[in-house]
Amino acid sequence: MENKSNPGGNTGGAPVSGKNQNTAMAVIAYLGPLVIVSYLIGKDDAFVKFHVKQGLVLFVVEVVMAFLVPSFWFFLFFVAWLVPLIQLALLILSILGIVNAVQGKEKELPVVGGLGKLFPI
Repeated sequence: MENKSNPGGNTGGAPVSGKNQNTAMAVIAYLGPLVIVSYLIGKDDAFVKFHVKQGLVLFVVEVVMAFLVPSFWFFLFFVAWLVPLIQLALLILSILGIVNAVQGKEKELPVVGGLGKLFPI
């Protein structure tokens, strides 16, 4: 669902600032642990919730990787080339999410977008 622009050209008051705050909260949702701030401030907005759910998926994957990589270094020795590729993929997905948020789109991210529905927020 995309946000609609104001056809009347009225740029004053609350609607514009609300839209800007919603966009900012949606963008912040893709910045790792700041997803918590985004959730707390924008939890009543469906647009922000959509992006928070996707940001949470990316953040959970980052946290899991942070714990698994040191714990299973002996296993990762054989697949060490995968770790930077996964980190690069997470960065690219975060950038895609930010671009979608700035454009006012609720578009699921490739691969992880559907997992956001698992978070009942």
